[in-house]
Order: sequence, then C-alpha cells, then structure tokens
Amino acid sequence: MKARFLIPLALFIVLVGFLAVGLQRDPREIPSPLVDKAAPIFKVSQLIEADKPFSPQDMKGQVWMLNVWASWCVACRVEHPLLVEIKRSGIVPLVGLDYKDQRPDALKFLSQHGDPYMLSAFDGDGRVGIDYGVYGVPETFIIDKNGVIRHKQIGPITEEALQKTILPLIQKLKQS
Repeated sequence: MKARFLIPLALFIVLVGFLAVGLQRDPREIPSPLVDKAAPIFKVSQLIEADKPFSPQDMKGQVWMLNVWASWCVACRVEHPLLVEIKRSGIVPLVGLDYKDQRPDALKFLSQHGDPYMLSAFDGDGRVGIDYGVYGVPETFIIDKNGVIRHKQIGPITEEALQKTILPLIQKLKQS
C-alpha cells in the first residue's frame, strides 16, 4: 500500500526537478541550429527602394549584421537607439529585415525614429523569417565574410550584449 503512494510522489519530485532546471535557463540563450551554418539565401525587394532586390549574397566578403524588426514591435523601439549608434560608428554594415509588416507603416517608423540600416529588406509575408528560424522580433544575426551565421541575438540588443558579445565577435571575424 505504501508503494502505491511512492510512485506518484517520485513522479512529482522528478517534474519539480525539470521545472527548476527550466526556470534557471535564459530563453535568450536558446542555441540556434543555424549558428555556424550558411545563412539562408533569399531575394526580396528593399523596403525603401521597392524596385531593387536584396540578397545576402550581396554582402559576401563582409562581416555584417541582419536585424529582424517590425514597426509594430515594441521591443524593436527599445533597441533602436543602439542600432542608430552602430550605424553612426560604422563598425559593421547593418541590414534590416522588415518582418511581417506593412510597407507604409515601416517607412513611417523609420522616418520618425531614424533609419539605422544601410538598407532594409522587406519580408511582408514572413517567409524569409521562417527560413532564419525567427519566432519573435527583434532578432539579430552576425554573418561572417563567407555568409555563415556566427551569432544569433534573440530579443533586443542591449548595451551589455553589444559590448561583451557582439562587438568583440565582429572584430574577431573581421580579422580572420
């Protein structure tokens, strides 16, 4: 009779253990299966110059950042001033990917808050985002000279992430 109560108790303890481990993990540190793999190739129109296409192949030979954003994204507004600083510093080319957005809304957002991008690609239907494994915006990818994704930042870029992870990685990739 005692054994009958021990089994549910043991299962409960195991579940509590899994929950405790899961709660200690940072969801922004979820490893991406795309890191250290070739960036997915796409060809979409640019946001501002809709008649001009953009493809990651246009960036071959350069270390660059791909920042997935949208005008409806509240967290994108949080990281936006840092993106403007990155552009001003000239450290790395910054390409935007306007994700699941309306072109007029995105253009209005950039005109109101400043345009930190050398260009923005327009992914109105979200297909490019799917290929990159985007499940929420903002997300940022660091891509090396050979077109390989070297880092994925989930959520807004913070000053700490920029100084401790992103900029040192960019400097290292530029030297290799």
